[in-house]
Amino acid sequence: MNSETPRLSCIAIVDFSQDIRFLYVTESFTELLGWDVRETIGRPGSDLVHPDEFSVVRQLHYGTIRQDKAAVLAYLRLKHKDPLRGYLLCAISRTVVHNVLVGSISPASSGIKAFQNASTAQEVDFVTPVARDFEFRRWGDPSPMPPSPIPNIPLLLEGTGEAEDPNAECKDGILSFKPLPKQSARVALILDRFSMHCPVQYCSNDLLVETTTVMGRSFYDFVSPKNEDRVREWIDMVKAWGVNEKGQPSDGGFGFGKFTLLCKGRESRGEQMTTSRPSRRKEIFASLKGQLAKTPLVGNVSSRTHGSSTRDDEMPVDAIFSAHSDGILLILRSTGAPPKS
Repeated sequence: MNSETPRLSCIAIVDFSQDIRFLYVTESFTELLGWDVRETIGRPGSDLVHPDEFSVVRQLHYGTIRQDKAAVLAYLRLKHKDPLRGYLLCAISRTVVHNVLVGSISPASSGIKAFQNASTAQEVDFVTPVARDFEFRRWGDPSPMPPSPIPNIPLLLEGTGEAEDPNAECKDGILSFKPLPKQSARVALILDRFSMHCPVQYCSNDLLVETTTVMGRSFYDFVSPKNEDRVREWIDMVKAWGVNEKGQPSDGGFGFGKFTLLCKGRESRGEQMTTSRPSRRKEIFASLKGQLAKTPLVGNVSSRTHGSSTRDDEMPVDAIFSAHSDGILLILRSTGAPPKS
């Protein structure tokens, strides 16, 4: 990686079309690749892919969506706006979120960061051959997330590039397909990583929480009180992982957990003033600073309660946490029956 390349990580959202069209990018995208956010929204992401990798990237995009994948990583080259900078080798994370693909873009680098990202991803693809230098995995590790329900639709045939899909065809080695159908009912939230309350800055859909209800509010308003301390610890951990070599906010792999979501929300800030344990949180940061977490963040929340009774808007969810330069990316998926309306 060029020493002039910013060691940052932006969040990006693209559509299900074969053009991989950008729907949303955060500001660090401009620092990484030179393209202004306004000129990027609506632009085909495939325009930035290296010509030698175009066909593979399109097939990878198709397969990721059709197989409803989550927390997967790919190494490929993206075009910088400055012609003298050429193509930048990037680490790109992706998770299918209902009708969009949500993930991040960061410059690929060797060492601890590569190990951290690859060892917490559920799958790693090396589109650019030289990127195999970053291949670090722990042998025999099971996936930390339960399998997603796969839609009853034919999948891309293994290794052939041909599709058993009436809306897709492969001609001259290039896969073409119409926009793909919606997948699992996941929701993506972007949280402010620089606030202790983690206000919600973006919500991808209304499947689990109403966008108008959640936007601008503390994320912890939507976490059950009995789970709040543990979820705060998890977010503190991914923040500590997501720091680059210069101590700046960046990416740091995936964390996985389960907690109870409150779909209608509550007022958490008043409760936090009396129930939080700031000294404990400082201890967590101190223990993590300068260290690489040895295992992915995986687990269920504690069973301890704060004297609260069961609410009619509670929903158990799987969560994928990841920290980036512009915020915390949080993917949620329900694991239980929908709450009572």
